Formats: sequence, C-alpha cells, structure tokens
Amino acid sequence: MWDFFVDHLAVVMFLVLTVIMFVGYPVAFVLGAVGIFFGWIGIYAGVFKAAQFASLMPRIYQQAVENPVLVAIPMFIFMGTMLERSKVAEQLLYALQVLLRRVPGGLAMSVVILGTIMAATTGIVGASVIMLTLIALPVMLQRGYQKELAVGTIASAGTLGILIPPSIMLVIMGDLMGVPVGTLFLAAILPGLAMSGTYLIYILALAWARPGLAPSLGAGEGPQNPAELLALVTRSFLPAAFLISLVLGSIFAGWATPTEAAGVGCLGSIILAIYNKQFSLKVLRDVMRSAALTNALVFFIVFGATLFSYVFRALGGDDVVAELLKAMGIDTGWEVLIFVMALVFVMGFFFDWIEICLIVIPIFTPIIAAASFGDFISGKMVVLTWFATLLAVNMQTAFLTPPFGFALFYMKGTVPPSVTMAHIYRGIVPFVILQVSTLALCMIFPKIVTWWPKSVGFLD
Repeated sequence: MWDFFVDHLAVVMFLVLTVIMFVGYPVAFVLGAVGIFFGWIGIYAGVFKAAQFASLMPRIYQQAVENPVLVAIPMFIFMGTMLERSKVAEQLLYALQVLLRRVPGGLAMSVVILGTIMAATTGIVGASVIMLTLIALPVMLQRGYQKELAVGTIASAGTLGILIPPSIMLVIMGDLMGVPVGTLFLAAILPGLAMSGTYLIYILALAWARPGLAPSLGAGEGPQNPAELLALVTRSFLPAAFLISLVLGSIFAGWATPTEAAGVGCLGSIILAIYNKQFSLKVLRDVMRSAALTNALVFFIVFGATLFSYVFRALGGDDVVAELLKAMGIDTGWEVLIFVMALVFVMGFFFDWIEICLIVIPIFTPIIAAASFGDFISGKMVVLTWFATLLAVNMQTAFLTPPFGFALFYMKGTVPPSVTMAHIYRGIVPFVILQVSTLALCMIFPKIVTWWPKSVGFLD
C-alpha cells in the first residue's frame, strides 16, 4: 500500500489540491502549502531531496520578479480602472443605441458591441460586468426587455474582456506556456470577434422571432438630423478608438512590446479621464491602490503556483499523467485535446480561470506540445498558440457557469431586487451554449486562431 502511495504521490497531490480548493481557502496559500507539504512527504519517502527546495527562490525570482512580461498586468489593471472612471462607456452606449434604434433587439446588440469595444480597452471582467450592469440594465428594463435576456446579454458581453486583447489571462498564459504574448493577442482577436458575432446573431434572431422580449427603441430616439448624429458618433467613438489604437496598434505594428503598450495605455486612460473632467488626485490614488492590490494577488498566486508545479514535476507528475491518459485509452493528440477541453469546462463550474490555468497548463502543455495532429495543424509554436487560445475561449465560460460563476456574483451585487439569481442563471444558459459552439468552431477550423498571427509573421 505504501509503495503504491509513493508511486502515485503526484496524483494524490493533485487530488488534495482540488479538494482543499473547495473549502474556500485563498488559492495562493493552498498552492504553496500543498507544494511544501508533499515536498516533505517526498523527502520522507526518499523520492525528493531537501536540497531541491533551495532552487525554488531562484526559480520564483526568474519566473515572476524578474519577468518583464508580468509588469504589464498592473498597468492593464490601472488602465481598465481609470477608463471605468472616465465615463467613456456611458457616452458610447448611448451612441450605439441611437445607431441601432430601428433594429429589433438594438439595445441588447448595443450592449454586446460596447462589451466588445470595452474588452479591447480594459480586459478586466469584474469592472466590465459591473459597469455594463449599472449603465445598461436600468435602460433595458425600462424599455421592456425580458429580464433573462437583459442580464444574460450583459454578463456575456462583460466576459469578452478575458478573451479579446489586451487580456490579463493571455499575458499569464503566454508566460506559463512560453508563447509570446503578442502572438496570443493576435490569435485571440478573431475568436473573440466570432464570440461577439454569435451573440449578435442570436439576439437579432430572437428579437425578430419574439419582438416582445426585446422591443426596438423607435426612430424618435436621439438626434434627428445627420449633423447632430455625426457629432454624437464622433464624440463617442473617437476616445475608445484612440485608446485601442494606442495599445493594440502599437503592439501589432511592432512599435512596442505588450509591457510598453500597457504603459502607453495607462497614459491614454489618464488623458481620457482629464478630457471628460473625471480626473483628480483622489481618483488617481484610488485607481493606483486598486491596481496594486490586484497585482499583489496575482503575483502571490504565481509564487504559489511555481512552488506547486515544481514539486509536482519533481515527483514525476508529468509521467503519471501521461500514463493515466494511456490507461484511459487517450493517446492521440485529438483525444488528449478533447479530454482537456472537457476537463476545463467542468472545472469552470467550480474554479476561477487563474486556478484552472495554474492547474491545467503546467500539466498538459508538455503533452500537447509533443502530441501529433497530423497534417491538420503542425509546428510546436503553432499548436501551443492554438491550444492556448482554445483554453482562453473555454475558460470564458468559467465566469458564467454556476455555482461559482464570478460574473454572476458581480452582477447580483449590482442589479435591483426585482432581478433574482434565478433570472441570472436562466439568462446565461443560451450564451454558454454559444460560447461552447465558438470553441467547437475554433477546434474544427484552427485557421480562425492561426491565420492572423501567420499572416503578419508572428508564427512561421
């Protein structure tokens, strides 16, 4: 019995981590504590040496403290938080409502388009969901929209920020998988736009079939002459276009790295806040404090994850996982990929995206990198870029799937009492189905992911 336990120590380590996470302890503490605990068990069993702990600090220093890519995280957080204070989103939503006033479901479609634009400027799901709920839900309910459709549209549009660059998740995934962040940013654009497009098609079809669920606004909304309409559109769209051009344009043009572009984005968000007369020293202090706290949380989790993955691999975790997959009859590249996608989707019901990343990526990335997909898709970096983007699309569902969908809790804390958790749960079901459908499209047609990076020479 003892020999079996020692041989499968890495499996037990993974199971213990999974169980303890359900208890609700902070992820960073759990990852680090489990790593240290099983390291000492490995020492006692003679399969791990105490001296190996000495290499942990240099490893953590190189992967986190000395890593220039991770510097982009606090700056993207700062940019998103500052943009939330600048009132750009409110002006943009009103302009979109006016442009789509005669279209069935035009208000809901405006929310999706706004979510897509804000995703390309913030990348912070919590801020996007709360902001969209505050500015869009009262208007949608006042216009007679079905509650389920209204909250489902807002929640799904708010989660686009985790997929469409600049995305904090893509920054962390790129660092964990050894894929350039700029390549992942390019790879995620078309899947993100495809996701947004499926939302728009669904809303348009539903509003056309059942107009009572999403009434159109009518021609009397907003400016009535072309000059006023042009002025409204220009005033609303130019600030967002300015910031997107600063951040994503500088990356894709090769003028700046993601880290440098994040710094430029911070400056751009401050300029927009000043332009809209929403900037003050108090706002600056609040935004800096929020960015610092979130950044500390992310880096603490990275420390714990580094410790966990180091001990897991030292105990033979990679070999054990490969043997388990073969024992289950999963040995081809496609079988492993489908297994991982199903595993990540189920984990999304219980874990946050960063927990899923830190558990799944270190284990399965080497296996996927070594797997063969024949002539369908080839090249290690191409496969890893495709795999990372599929994971990103998949993990977007983690924000919406109950019982622990974080976007749902962000929304519940903001909606009026007339909107219950049951409305929210029912509202997100069709959008989760659309997300899974988009994931299937990206798996079946990998060029959705790889075409743009290849066309500009990011993937050879």
